[in-house]
Amino acid sequence: MNKEIPYKIYLDENEMPKQWYNIRADMKNKPAPLLNPGTLKPMTADELEHVFCKELVQQELNDTDAFFDIPDEILRFYKMYRPSPLVRAYCLEERLQTPAKIYYKFEGNNTSGSHKLNSAIAQAYYAKKQGLKGVTTETGAGQWGTALSMACSYFELDCKVYMVKVSYEQKPFRREVMRTYGASVTPSPSNHTAVGQKILDEHPNTGGSLGCAISEAVEVATTNDGYRYVLGSVLNQVLLHQSIIGLETKAAMDKYEIKPDIIIGCAGGGSNLGGLISPFMGEKLKGLADYDFIAVEPASCPSFTRGKFAYDFCDTGMVCPLSKMYTLGSNFIPSANHAGGLRYHGMSSTLSQLYHDGFIKAVAVEQTSVFEAAQKFARVEGILPAPESSHAIKVAIDEALKCKETGEEKTILFGLTGTGYFDLMAYRKFNDKEMSDYIPTDEDLQNSFDKLPKLS
Repeated sequence: MNKEIPYKIYLDENEMPKQWYNIRADMKNKPAPLLNPGTLKPMTADELEHVFCKELVQQELNDTDAFFDIPDEILRFYKMYRPSPLVRAYCLEERLQTPAKIYYKFEGNNTSGSHKLNSAIAQAYYAKKQGLKGVTTETGAGQWGTALSMACSYFELDCKVYMVKVSYEQKPFRREVMRTYGASVTPSPSNHTAVGQKILDEHPNTGGSLGCAISEAVEVATTNDGYRYVLGSVLNQVLLHQSIIGLETKAAMDKYEIKPDIIIGCAGGGSNLGGLISPFMGEKLKGLADYDFIAVEPASCPSFTRGKFAYDFCDTGMVCPLSKMYTLGSNFIPSANHAGGLRYHGMSSTLSQLYHDGFIKAVAVEQTSVFEAAQKFARVEGILPAPESSHAIKVAIDEALKCKETGEEKTILFGLTGTGYFDLMAYRKFNDKEMSDYIPTDEDLQNSFDKLPKLS
């Protein structure tokens, strides 16, 4: 049965998924466990509960249950902005003169401007359920901090955000949204914490990194009663919550009998990519279907394409657990470019294992080419994309142009994580031709690799 494909495919409220999908349940090779930084033994639930909310720890450690019911309170919140649309990029296809069919899942239909709210509301809910006073977190581009400040406001929780200093300075309006929702926002590294002061002593002029900000947020959470730390990417629990993206996408595509050949997502810590690909990857793991998955990362912070698959600290201050992942080293501080939320030194352990096992391909792209793709997309599709999402747009265009050369009618799906209206300083630099590309040298990376933990 053939159906005419509309520009936007919406599910109705009753078709929205009622469960999250845990991709680890279907992985033959499970992600390696988190290690205690002191003992180098697998972290126990009791140890993790000093940092994270109790129920989130159970989600983090669960490798066997494929589905988790979404609590009614979270479903009600989701319905304010979900289901999000799956959009056929007809105008982009026409501009490219490609036989490829291009779709994108748009996650920018909420005030936070991104997909991050899907996990923020879940983590805030579990914190409230536990009776906590508040939570602490880091944020890079500011999307996660914005989403969490909204979620905490909804559940009347205190929210302390440590924002990577370069982003704090580049994106003043993003931090004002957080403050409007009641969060306190501190540029990181700061002299408010012991670990922040240590980092400043060693790197006095640093613009910071997600690893630095994580260290500060964890220190504050673990030294203040009634607080826990929450994270917007990387962790298994976050990929679980973000599976709502992929589940909705697959349901919408199934509704119109569409099967993607290529699925593309930007990759920093893994929240967007992991969420988008989850049900499709599940089918691939079970041998039910085949897809090509492409992770796109910035050439300035290329953890998949140039990193090491090794145990490493999740933070620069080395106070967090060690995770086995593709990493550039927790000491690696990326350049102050506009990759925003993709500046993390490592990658989700789940996605790292899938990449290591050959289920995902990865490419690294330079930021000027990313903004060229963003501009091309904005001029024909009417949405100003976030720099993070534009990495996926760049490769989606590349794949569509390959189809133009070969005549293949492939179906391409990518994730549009959010909008770029708080990234106008970056767009200004691109438009004024002031933007440059930075790629770390092999020597830069080796200096960081040399400091990876030596495990016996």
